[in-house]
Amino acid sequence: MNNGLWTSVKDNVVFVLVSVGIAAALFLIAYLAEKLIQKRNGDTERILTTRKIAMIGVFSAISAVLMLFEFPVPFAPPFYELDFSEIPALIGTFAFGPVAGVMIEFCKILLKLLMKGTSTAFVGDLANFVIGCSFILPASIIYMFRKTKINAIIASIVGTLVMSVFGTAFNAVYLLPAFAALYGMPLDTIVGMGTAVNSSITSVTTLVLFAVAPLNLLKGGSVSLVTVLVYKKLSPILKEGSIRKSAKTVETVK
Repeated sequence: MNNGLWTSVKDNVVFVLVSVGIAAALFLIAYLAEKLIQKRNGDTERILTTRKIAMIGVFSAISAVLMLFEFPVPFAPPFYELDFSEIPALIGTFAFGPVAGVMIEFCKILLKLLMKGTSTAFVGDLANFVIGCSFILPASIIYMFRKTKINAIIASIVGTLVMSVFGTAFNAVYLLPAFAALYGMPLDTIVGMGTAVNSSITSVTTLVLFAVAPLNLLKGGSVSLVTVLVYKKLSPILKEGSIRKSAKTVETVK
């Protein structure tokens, strides 16, 4: 019994360390990408200003609240649900860059854990963070090159496709085996929950192809649609502080 408890603790520690490593890697990717694009565009603004940090807090709180409202989908087992917490994250990352987007995703998960805790041994929370970042990172990097409505649409489509492919592979290779190991549950049992919903689901591969991939496509498509429709209307308000700062700089130079 003690050996089993120690093994369980050890497995959780390893999982948490892996999660921290993945988060650090995503922050690094976002930082390097944003610095390179700023250099290309001749932008000397700090990546994290006081106003950006405040806005990150606001968007993180909205995302965390939206994450509490999850909706089942008819084509997937009940542990896969749809939420719209990526809407504030995508709007925030379009407005303030990739680093802000990753921070919104990260803070969203921390706030959600404080409000609701975890029911998936942190596996679902890691999945939401990593797969969310796989959506907003490519989208924000593409959008930073040319901030037009057409490019926002292209960026959102690319982000949705990347999230769908990456999310499907990440579930199959790491998340589902980790969930099974942490809960001491055979993978066949998890697959069986999918079979009960869709008889075509008979393995981990078919589970992610017929449940995870369509879920990510649905989520990415709906989040992208809402973001593209509202972002341009919100953009002047979100960037008001930057515009004022630029105006003051011009007046000082004169």
